[in-house]
Amino acid sequence: MQTLYDLTREAMAAWLADWGYGRYHANRLWAALYRHGGDLSGLRADLHARLVAETRFALPQTAVAQTSSDGYTRKFLLRLHDGQTIETVLMQFEGRDGTPRTTACLSTQVGCAMGCVFCATGQMGFVRHLRPGEIVAQVLFVNRQLPPHSEPLRNIVLMGMGEPLHNYENTMTAVEILTDHHGLAIAPRHITLSTVGVVPGIIRLADEQRPFRLAVSLHGATDAERQALVPPARRWPLAELMAACRYYSKKRQRRIFFEWTLIAGQNDTPAQAHALGQLLRGMQAHVNLIPLNPTPGYAEQPTGETAVKQFQAILTAYGLPSTVRQRRGIDIAAGCGQLKAATPGYAA
Repeated sequence: MQTLYDLTREAMAAWLADWGYGRYHANRLWAALYRHGGDLSGLRADLHARLVAETRFALPQTAVAQTSSDGYTRKFLLRLHDGQTIETVLMQFEGRDGTPRTTACLSTQVGCAMGCVFCATGQMGFVRHLRPGEIVAQVLFVNRQLPPHSEPLRNIVLMGMGEPLHNYENTMTAVEILTDHHGLAIAPRHITLSTVGVVPGIIRLADEQRPFRLAVSLHGATDAERQALVPPARRWPLAELMAACRYYSKKRQRRIFFEWTLIAGQNDTPAQAHALGQLLRGMQAHVNLIPLNPTPGYAEQPTGETAVKQFQAILTAYGLPSTVRQRRGIDIAAGCGQLKAATPGYAA
């Protein structure tokens, strides 16, 4: 059965043409899905009846919804059509001008095959890829959770469950749908894709001139340190990864955001900060420092505030800008690395 949200606008027009309907009807269907909340009742009666009978366009169902004590973070356990579940997070931040900014953290897979030791999704293993429409539907779902007259969804981060570049085709199709100016019209500069360092995918992003922002999870400045935390580093060692990043940065003329989870006594020493500074020296780079968020399958602790500041000061000495990630939603396991599919009744 065809899922309507899997289709780009051009693909939808071609698909409806096979049914004998022209571009006018394709445009009306697109508007119904992305401008009118999925209400198809305004379509021609025969088309509406056939769509209801032969396609799928329902959004995921909420299995569990949780709100953080900070009041700015909501996490949704969403049930897909086959019974699988994923987690999606809705966050609010205050912008530089004081205006609220709304961000959705989307999943791209059920589980993850990368196996990063400190990540709850990696600990659960890989189940399946999400279809483009299952990625898009998360945005449509969270849009409906926003209060009336609130600031619209502004930012999307593909940092939830899964490795986006392991699900490359479906993720790129989803982004094309999300950025279509006739639909949700999310600006590409407000979309960030995070990868653990899938080198062929990074090169492909550069060659295809994908316009969104790239974040690379680094976590270690030597092969031995990185491989202990991020198993894919055995396949794509640092020299190969950094060559791909430099290729991307040069071809796209864009800076890369490097993510570094700070784990007490593991990768937070001054020596490692110097190694990171030397590794990224001369690159268009920004480092996101993320104190470790707790997960049931990893016993280590986050770096303390003093050590975080010392680490950041060393990066500054190398001319590397950095930001310490705001900790949001930790009490409901909605933080970076904490997402994990679960069953109803799950308490984070």
